[in-house]
Amino acid sequence: MLEIKNLSIAYKNKPVLDKLNLYFKKGEIVGLLGPNGSGKTTLLRILAGLEKNYEGDVKIGGKNPDYLTKSFVSYQPDHLPLDKSYNLIQISNLYDEFFEDFSKEKFEKIIRDFKLDMNMKIKNMSKGMKDKVQIALSLSRKSDLYLLDEPMSGIDPASRKKIMDVIIENFDSEGLMIISTHLISQIERLLDKVVFISDGKIILEENIDDLRQNHKMGVEEYFEEVFNG
Repeated sequence: MLEIKNLSIAYKNKPVLDKLNLYFKKGEIVGLLGPNGSGKTTLLRILAGLEKNYEGDVKIGGKNPDYLTKSFVSYQPDHLPLDKSYNLIQISNLYDEFFEDFSKEKFEKIIRDFKLDMNMKIKNMSKGMKDKVQIALSLSRKSDLYLLDEPMSGIDPASRKKIMDVIIENFDSEGLMIISTHLISQIERLLDKVVFISDGKIILEENIDDLRQNHKMGVEEYFEEVFNG
């Protein structure tokens, strides 16, 4: 489904990603974990077709990331890139026009699950509300690849379990989901595989069950040992 070979990119001669090699298959939910500045967002932007000046090979369903792959890649950045005067009805209509795989019915259902009002405007939303809208927009597409960048950074702890439940309920098992986050304990139960990244290099790529068996600890505990031990 997703194959990355010798992927490198630099900004102002400073390496950001350095010879990454990764392979993920359909049906997996992958945690992309690492400190701030480790290259997580850059990797997601490359997969979303937003970064072009990289070396190496990236294939999503056999195709390089570009304007064509955007039709089956659902990217949720760490902010809502829409006109702040829009309400959720207008946003839903906009996505319905732009993406053939977008389901207005599914979006409205997820918004109800999040207890948000379809008439609410972006400018009147808290950071947590905007995060919920972005998650709803991503999950309302029938995509091959879902990319979530810090999807719960503005959401209060009490609401995070609901976010996890919504992702589990709405994730298409024919797709692949990559979640970049620092809230490891919150998403661990979702994950099939984890990738640890630091200074643009892969430190670890392992299935969750293998990690627990091999290291006799959970993902967050092992993350702390690797990066802060």
